[in-house]
Amino acid sequence: MVFNTGATLLDAVVLAVVSRDPTGTYGYKITQEVRTVIELSESTLYPVLRRLLKNGYLETYDMECAGRNRRYYKLTEEGLEKLAYYREAWQEYAGKISGIFEGGKNDE
Repeated sequence: MVFNTGATLLDAVVLAVVSRDPTGTYGYKITQEVRTVIELSESTLYPVLRRLLKNGYLETYDMECAGRNRRYYKLTEEGLEKLAYYREAWQEYAGKISGIFEGGKNDE
């Protein structure tokens, strides 16, 4: 992608991906889904997940898979609220940027 991805946008995208499954999802799957829209390595994802955990937006649990424990990430109530905030802010931001690109008037 030609545009830089800031930490806030990355947080929002990760929260959105995790929210798709109410029972939670694991790191590799999160990475694969995020990669469909943003170039991302696993070494970039895990600090994001740790930050979201520290801020109380995610919680974790372990589940056995093929004889190994797999860590799952799930949104907390605070995470759901933060995601709703990000979605609203994104709609406003994207509308303004689209208005500029499409030659329309930018409402302020």
